[in-house]
Amino acid sequence: MKLADTGLTQQDIRDLVNTYMIETYERYDFVAERAEGMYLYDPDGNAYLDFYGGIAVNNAGNVNPKVVAAIRDQVGDIMHTFNYPYTIPQALLAKKVCDAIGMEKIFFQNSGTEANEAAIKLARKYGTDHYDSKKYTIISASNSFHGRTFGSMAATGQPGTANQNGYGGMTPGFVYAQFNDLDDFASKVDDTTIAILLEPVQGEGGVHPATQEFLQGIRALCDSKGLLLILDEVQTGWGRTGSLMAYEQFAIRPDIVTMAKGLGGGVPIGAMCTARSIAASFTPGTHGSTFGGSPLCTAAALAEVGEIMDRDLPGNARRMGAYLMEGARTLPHIREVRGMGLLVGFEFDSSVNALDVKHEALRRGLLTTAIGTSIIRVVPPLIVTRFHIDEALSILRDAILVTCGELASAHV
Repeated sequence: MKLADTGLTQQDIRDLVNTYMIETYERYDFVAERAEGMYLYDPDGNAYLDFYGGIAVNNAGNVNPKVVAAIRDQVGDIMHTFNYPYTIPQALLAKKVCDAIGMEKIFFQNSGTEANEAAIKLARKYGTDHYDSKKYTIISASNSFHGRTFGSMAATGQPGTANQNGYGGMTPGFVYAQFNDLDDFASKVDDTTIAILLEPVQGEGGVHPATQEFLQGIRALCDSKGLLLILDEVQTGWGRTGSLMAYEQFAIRPDIVTMAKGLGGGVPIGAMCTARSIAASFTPGTHGSTFGGSPLCTAAALAEVGEIMDRDLPGNARRMGAYLMEGARTLPHIREVRGMGLLVGFEFDSSVNALDVKHEALRRGLLTTAIGTSIIRVVPPLIVTRFHIDEALSILRDAILVTCGELASAHV
């Protein structure tokens, strides 16, 4: 939809949102009318270099032509039905995903938080089936993020923050341990524990990758205690960290893995994959979804996954991620650069406010996000090149210097 076709102005659009929408987002101050590849464009044609990728969604690029073609083709056949008849794109996507990541069974959802809810439910149901309801507790990591529905919110290790405050008691059955601290996780295991839930990289928690020793140790701990290992790859999956799934780089395999974001190329889809023996705990009536795995979304995801694999976008994420992190370490006032592939965080010293840097970068045509007041996170589409990275780093350099008063703000 183009603004010119509505008869409205950009300010009219802002006013409509402010009047009618419940706002929990800090808006970027521009109207995004169209997108292509590495850029978003406002109605005046101004380009914004996209280093946020729709929050790690548009892995094969904004408005990827093959994804668009798949959606156009599918929408003329069937957009939606429930999961009673067999549908072609759903069947093809199920095989492609399971074969690609070494899993046996998949359940489609609409989002990452729903995928995590499905994993939580499956783990607890598995505990009931095999341990007579005595095992139901799940250990997750402090400073983690697993979603905003009640189960996922309780799994999120952020007590005392806006993620959990004000909602009454959290869903019981969750315990937190320190990320990258194997001894702390081992100490939290008791007779009620059924699973450990982790992100390979804590993205919302400030971009903190798991160590090889930690994640392999967690796998061994789960094996020794008869626990399920659940990996939340909603943000790290589908090439983002330099492999199809981040767990491949740790030489382990989870019992359950969740995904969303980069799976769909811009359409809302999530999924949970697991082994056949574990999936057997989900029997008719135990779980379901009206829209999960719809023909439209699975057709789009099939094209997106094809692009990611056929173009070796995980390999590009590895190479460009290394180039990006090397360049970021030369930025002024950088304390630390962390990440895997193209999930990267820049942490500043106390002289820089990351929120100010984000807004100044936006004014200069670069989209990023801030985590707290000290970290900028970037998750660009995996088609990014050195040219785009050089442009982004140049903008960030000037934005940092402006916010510190070391460069005139008029210098654009």
